[in-house]
Amino acid sequence: MALVEHCSLNKTTQLRYSELVTAAGFQRARSASAKLQRESAILDAARTLGGRRGIRQVTLTDIAEHVGMHKSALLRYFETREQIFLRLTADGWREWSAALRDELAALVKRDRDTGGSGGGIGAEVARAFARTLAARGVFCDLLAQAPLNLERHVSVEAVRAFKLVTLAEVDAIAGALRLLLPRLTARDGVDIVAAATALSGAFWQMATPGPELTAVYQGDPRLAHAIVDFQTRVERLLTVMIAGLLDGCPAPAGHNGE
Repeated sequence: MALVEHCSLNKTTQLRYSELVTAAGFQRARSASAKLQRESAILDAARTLGGRRGIRQVTLTDIAEHVGMHKSALLRYFETREQIFLRLTADGWREWSAALRDELAALVKRDRDTGGSGGGIGAEVARAFARTLAARGVFCDLLAQAPLNLERHVSVEAVRAFKLVTLAEVDAIAGALRLLLPRLTARDGVDIVAAATALSGAFWQMATPGPELTAVYQGDPRLAHAIVDFQTRVERLLTVMIAGLLDGCPAPAGHNGE
């Protein structure tokens, strides 16, 4: 049954992708817009497969087959599978950062509307981090794979471009944090983002061990601890971290919140 479903899906994606090629078969994109369309199709395929199987299990051949092109043709757009997934990681940083900053901005507005008298704001910040990350499983998987594997199998320029994206998004999140928690230093904000993403990359691997290991853990009470509640664990650790950082910082004059 699984094989039939896979074949059906592959035919569907091939038919969809065939709209981008001529009747004579695959031809190299000759316009900038056509190239962008093909790159987008490749990235979408990699994201879909990564969400189903896990990033480590997806090969370049898998991606090419899902899109409906030959592997050699795909290599005209991306040098390696790692370059594809590193691009997805950069896209993930941008998308997650924007979503998180929207949630933090809502907390800032509420804090101002209530005169900054609400307690527990640090815990709410931790919850916003954990919730937005838990909703982005592929991104969490990529966070673990990027330093371990992806960055090591692409060009120096590809790594540079990726690092500049992450730098900009980390700075943006840290700035949003300090608007909400002005007692934090700039370094504190960066450290919170670093901890959140590092924890999420690691805990996502533990929370998604695959069906075979999950059955083992569930079948042996001694191994129950191996089944990680991703969002709860990340939220708890970030709550403790933020509270510790705030305890070590003097309150700014005229600020009544945490």
